[in-house]
Amino acid sequence: MREVLNDLMSVWRSGETAGVGTVVRTFRSAPRPAGASMVVAPGGTVSGSVSGGCVEGALYDLAAEVAGTGIPVLQRYGVSDDDAFEVGLTCGGILDVFVEAVSQATFPEFESVAEDIANHRPTAVATVIRHPDPAWLGRRLIVRPHDVLGSLGSVRADAAVSDDSRGLLAAGRTEVLTFGPDGQRRGEGMEVFVASYAPRPRMLVFGAIDFAAAVAAQGTFLGYRVTVCDARPVFATAARFPTADEVVVDWPHRYLNAQVEADAIDARTVICVLTHDPKFDVPLLEVALRLPQVAYIGAMGSRRTHEDRMQRLREAGLSDSELDRLSSPIGLDLGGRTPEETAVSIAAEIVARKWGGQGRPLAETPGRIHHEQGFSSELSDSLTRY
Repeated sequence: MREVLNDLMSVWRSGETAGVGTVVRTFRSAPRPAGASMVVAPGGTVSGSVSGGCVEGALYDLAAEVAGTGIPVLQRYGVSDDDAFEVGLTCGGILDVFVEAVSQATFPEFESVAEDIANHRPTAVATVIRHPDPAWLGRRLIVRPHDVLGSLGSVRADAAVSDDSRGLLAAGRTEVLTFGPDGQRRGEGMEVFVASYAPRPRMLVFGAIDFAAAVAAQGTFLGYRVTVCDARPVFATAARFPTADEVVVDWPHRYLNAQVEADAIDARTVICVLTHDPKFDVPLLEVALRLPQVAYIGAMGSRRTHEDRMQRLREAGLSDSELDRLSSPIGLDLGGRTPEETAVSIAAEIVARKWGGQGRPLAETPGRIHHEQGFSSELSDSLTRY
């Protein structure tokens, strides 16, 4: 829902009703993940996507209809349908899309959810998408680390769904949960889609150089909350890094230590060290490589710079296992030369590390295109830190 949040909020605040389709479950090579949404506004305008264009035409008509009737629908699109090729889902995937009418009457908590997302506060929206009693469809709970808004219809169901949703929120996972009609954990009949809106993962870029601006832009594009840090105030300015969320003037190792002490670093954090200057790099990497959990640590520099840096780090007492966590020279071998091309290679390595990719051309690899492994769901209760 993040990508359609502003458009949906405009409709909600106007007092009108939008038809919203959300991917709740995917099978095989589905083009968009669970949580992807498409909004059909009252005037007929569309924002967002559930399939990258494959089924949007069919969903448009259904969303407009649901906005008018107010009756939610759980619709499956895929190769098992007789009209699969007619609606365009020829990739071999299957999508379950929950379509509902969203307005101030149907979703009074929406503004509160939007504020949580905008302010990086963890929140989950648990929506009933299947139930023997049609009156339960579309009911929802807003689940936060320490409170719950709304009700599904019974105390038992609220307790079971809120507990399990809080677990998914802590893990940063979005998926469908199954219960009995009244929230029985061993039963069937009620399905609840839990959309977790964890804070954006962080990218820390150290070194306010031209490459850093390109890396910050790539980080923002990939959905990271980007911080650029450098000890030199003449270089570390917001004007030079317009895509960064914040620009900090501080010694890199001191800033990272402060963030660790503030519990602002988690298992999704990526660290890009671009200064290639020992007086900045070595103290910073001493801190970074000893952190218990971060997703990625990369350092820029030539082969010679890399060897010198590794020697200095060994002399500082870092072990081989700690040094093995460092990606240096940073990035994949794409042959790029410009800051922008280099930033793409760094982003590519981060994505490959995240999902277990090998960085090889897909034409040369067998099996599934999409990898399941990675660190994307490695969140802990530290989500409450934000």
